[in-house]
Amino acid sequence: MKENSIHIGLVGLGIIGSSIFRNVSKSDFKTTGFDIDQEKLDELSSEGLCATSSMDSLLNNCNIVITSLPSNQALDQTIDSILDKNDSKVQIIIETSTLSLECKKRNEEKTRNVGISMLDCPISGTGKQAELADIVLYASGSEESYESVLPILETFSKESFFLGHFGNGTKVKLIANLLVSIHNVASAEAVRLAEESGIDLDEFYKVIASGAGTSKIFELRAPMMIEREYLPATMKMDVWRKDMRLIREMINSFDLDSPLFNVTDELYKKAEEKDLDALDTASIFEVLKDMHKES
Repeated sequence: MKENSIHIGLVGLGIIGSSIFRNVSKSDFKTTGFDIDQEKLDELSSEGLCATSSMDSLLNNCNIVITSLPSNQALDQTIDSILDKNDSKVQIIIETSTLSLECKKRNEEKTRNVGISMLDCPISGTGKQAELADIVLYASGSEESYESVLPILETFSKESFFLGHFGNGTKVKLIANLLVSIHNVASAEAVRLAEESGIDLDEFYKVIASGAGTSKIFELRAPMMIEREYLPATMKMDVWRKDMRLIREMINSFDLDSPLFNVTDELYKKAEEKDLDALDTASIFEVLKDMHKES
């Protein structure tokens, strides 16, 4: 497919999706974005980007679709809209959301049956990283389709890995998120201990970030914990709990013990009681502070 013949549609303009849309739009590819949130559409349109509230309008023009969606239902509805349009030009769908494997496989089968190739390409990275095209993609599905869209993937990610059969990307993504959930809690514990021991927290951050004890999550979230400032959110707590449920489903499906995740999961459940839904997941620090008060 020649670059000048490619028109990319981005479906879902949330924190991650809008960043993907902005980065792809900086390239030479033609782009159109779709969302049901008129405020988001107005914001992107004010930046000179082509954004529409009409899925039909998007499908009239786009032959590659990137989806960044919040739920299984949203993906089901998006795929149904594509399949219901008799004159749709869509050839490849790049599915970047973190959703259930069953939902992705169900929709991949439906699209494959009509000659549309769907790639499972979930993202590793936060909203802030997505803004900077500093995310990593875990791609799976048709290797031929993957190779053909690599120039597109390179516009909004720093690296992508092809992992074979459709669904392997989601499996790796959920395992990565298991680690992220634990690293986030570990970072909160470390900041809490440094605070209680009287160490200068800014100096503490510099020292830990430079040594063996650091992690990408510590480097991204410890400053938010130190400042106790969790907006704007790079990953909202209520969205993250959806990911936690998917990780739990995967662990249970293999009948595995996961003691660290079990403890971590309980802490995120406590966050539900503390009105943290719209805040960044760094706000898990507030759960630990409150536990200290309660004890």
